[in-house]
Parts: sequence; structure tokens; C-alpha cells
Amino acid sequence: MIPDRCFGSLLLVLIGMFANVLGAFIGVNIGTDVSNMPSASDVVSIIRDHQIAHVRLYDADSHMLKALAGSGIEVTVGVTNEEVLGIGQSASVAAAWINKNVASYVPATNITAVAVGSEVLSSVPHLAPVLVTAMNNLHKALVASDLNSHVKVSSPQSLDIIPKPFPPSTAAFNSSPNSTIYQLLQFLKNTNSYFMLNAYPYYGYTNGNGIFPIDYALFKPLPSVKQIVDPNTLFHYNSMFDAMVDATYYSMDALNFSGIPIVVTETGWPSQGGPNEPDATVQNAGAFINNLIRRVSNDSGPPSRPNIPINTYIYELFNEDKRPGPASEKNWGMLSTNGTAVFPLSLSGSSQVMGNSTAVFCVAKDDASEDKLQDGLNWACGQGQANCSVIQSGQPCYLPNSIKNHASYAYNDYYQKMRSVGGTCDFDGTATVTTIDPSYRSCIFTGSSNSSAGGGLFPAGAFGPVSPMGESPKLSVSKFLFVVAAACLLIILL
Repeated sequence: MIPDRCFGSLLLVLIGMFANVLGAFIGVNIGTDVSNMPSASDVVSIIRDHQIAHVRLYDADSHMLKALAGSGIEVTVGVTNEEVLGIGQSASVAAAWINKNVASYVPATNITAVAVGSEVLSSVPHLAPVLVTAMNNLHKALVASDLNSHVKVSSPQSLDIIPKPFPPSTAAFNSSPNSTIYQLLQFLKNTNSYFMLNAYPYYGYTNGNGIFPIDYALFKPLPSVKQIVDPNTLFHYNSMFDAMVDATYYSMDALNFSGIPIVVTETGWPSQGGPNEPDATVQNAGAFINNLIRRVSNDSGPPSRPNIPINTYIYELFNEDKRPGPASEKNWGMLSTNGTAVFPLSLSGSSQVMGNSTAVFCVAKDDASEDKLQDGLNWACGQGQANCSVIQSGQPCYLPNSIKNHASYAYNDYYQKMRSVGGTCDFDGTATVTTIDPSYRSCIFTGSSNSSAGGGLFPAGAFGPVSPMGESPKLSVSKFLFVVAAACLLIILL
């Protein structure tokens, strides 16, 4: 019998080999403050349906990590802010964390990064003194598990740690040579890791008091008289996103660090806001996300680093309606929990669009109560004579197995058959019409042209593990590991 370690070594090498040909990627953050959160297996089905090949978890949820096994999806797991202190104070706690949340899942689950905390330096500064120690402890635990070449350690930081990000060429961290950010950069340099940046043009625009036009925040072309130019470098910035990334590169330069690539771990735009948030709209969110996907997929970097692609994770997969704060905080999701898009999403570099602007569909409302949805579902499948066979176990529309998903199919089937004779899309206030085609995988909703079924958010080039540099990840698989893998392959073939 060939040892499991042999299979593991072979798998890691093959992952590295296939990653060589891939360019920049777009990934997605998965938050869980969601009412009626789908099961972990349903979430994985949804992200696979939409060809999302890179995800970031805010913790190390065992259900998600198990569900992701065998998918090939590249996973960043998170150390929560609550865990940072203990890991920073104890190497044994760090080792236990790695053994439990990383080593026990790889290589079946393709964990490639550990994100330590969330915006620690700006949101929980009292943890700053132990942050880099925690990162070092985790890295040493990865070394002990022989995973350090495949799993990188970093820490997502907000742009707030740069007091004046514009013009980018004069940006600098609010720091000293002995500061935590200096130590953080030294760690990233020493371990060949990357800087995790949370960059939000939405806040840059809304907090800018009208200094910048909204088109600049949404990646839309600006007329020549309004173009944003750095007066020191004369670089033209076509988007606030690029300027934010460049401000971070220049801030690293100011501390004499170079060669550390940036991965944007969070960016997005809310699709709904309160009365004082007029720019949080479905139209702006759709424009931002679609233009972001096109921007990242062209494999170029910001003006100061044109040859370093900007790998980026969108914030976020679902609306987190349970989050505290203003209305906009609850509405950053791209998809509803049944897998349908909140706004039409176009594939990068093509005219294909998820959604059908000429057809109208009837689906369950996101905020409808399960009791009312169950009543509506029972009526549609009974008196309404909707075809509900396809939402039964083992049938194409059974998964995600939720009342909301099943009700959407039944509501729509009734509506498409009966609207010509007066049938409505109401169901006691639990339904709404949409032009976005809710079809997914082999689940085709009545009235669909099937033009978007099976479509994905991201180009095929985004599949598989990709390094922060857009080259072979993690990235150097050792010669020894390669030899071991080759030997394993020879044994298998023989």
C-alpha cells in the first residue's frame, strides 16, 4: 500500500505544476452572519456553480473545511481576533491551532493561507504587540508540519493604517522603524508571503466629501479634464482601487521594503443602504463588481507595479443581514442564499451576462419568514398545481435544500403558467418579480431561455491555486518534495 504521505506530496506538486499557467484571480469572502445560512455542502455547490475557485473564511469552520475537501478550491482560513492573543502568547497554542485547523484537512482541502486577525492594527490596536509573534508562532507550526511552502501566513489590514493615501507616491504608514507594521513587513519578506489589504473605494468615495467623482470609484472612464493624476509621478489612475493598492506599495517603499506583493482580501460595494447612504444601490454594486472582475482579469498591476497582478477577494458572497450597523453593512453580498445573483454579473472579457433582461421570474423574498414561505410552497404545489417534482430529493432543484429555494421554484412555475390568465407573484407578500434568471446547474426555472444556466462569475483561468504574484504558488515546492512525488508517481505507474 502506498503511504498517504506519498499521495499528499504528489498532490501538492501537481497543484503547483498546474498553477504555473494561471493568471490573476478573483476570489470571494464567505461571511456567516446570515439568516437561513445554507449548509456547508450547499455553499460549496453554489460557489462551484459560479466557478469561484478561491474563497476566504473568517474562521476555520470545520463544516466548511470538510465540505471543501476534494473541490480543488483554494482556501484562506482565518484566525479570529479573539484567538490572536492566545496564539501570540503561546507557541503550543499556535501549534495546536495549525494541527486542528490546517494539518488535519490538507491536502484534501486546499488550504493555502492563514489570515491572522482582521484589521488588527486599526480595529483592535491593543493586540498589535502580539500580532507578529502570533504570525511567527503559526509559521513555525507550519514548518514543523512541513506545510510552510504551501500555506502562507499574513494579516489583513485596512487602508486606515495609511493616514493620507493620496497622492499614492507620498503615502506612508503611520509608523516608526520599530513599529508593528515594520515587523509585519519583515515577517512577510522573510517568509516569502504577501500583504493582505482591505481596500474599499465605496468608503473612499463616500467619506471623500465630493473630492473624487463616483465614476472614479466605480472603474468607469473619466473625461480627460477629470482624470486623476499623481502630481509627483504623473501616473494616471483610472480607478480609486488602483490608487489604494499603489498607496500601499509606496508605503512599503517608504520603509525600504520591496518585492512584497499585495493581495486585496476585501473589496466590494453595498447594493442597499439607509436614507443617508444614497450611493449604496444595486446599479452601483453591479457596476463595481463587474468592472472589478474585468480589471483584475487583465492580469496587470497598478501604475507603479504594472507587472504584478492584483489578486482580489470580493466582499462578499451573501448579504449578512444579521450584522449590526447601518443598512449598507448588511448588503454587500453578490448572491442570494439560493445561488441567484443580486445583480446581473458578467463574465470577465465577454458579453455573457448572468440574468435575462427580457424574461421576468417570480422568486421568494430574502426577508420572508419560513412559516409564510412554507404556506406559499404548500399552496403552489397543491391548489396552484405547480410542478414540484423537481424540488424533491435527488432531483435537479432539490439543492440547496431550503424552503426559500424550493418556494422560489414553485412560485415561479405557478406564475409562468398562470400570469396570462391573472396569476400574480405575491404569495401573501413572500414573493417578488426579478429579471435575473434564477436557474443554476441543471435546475432550469420555467421561462428561462437557459442561456445563462451553468454560467460562472469568473473565467476558466481563475481555477486552481494561484500565487500572489500570479505565478506558481507557494511556491516553491522543494526539490526534495518534487523527488518524493516523482517517486510516488513511479510506484503508482508500476
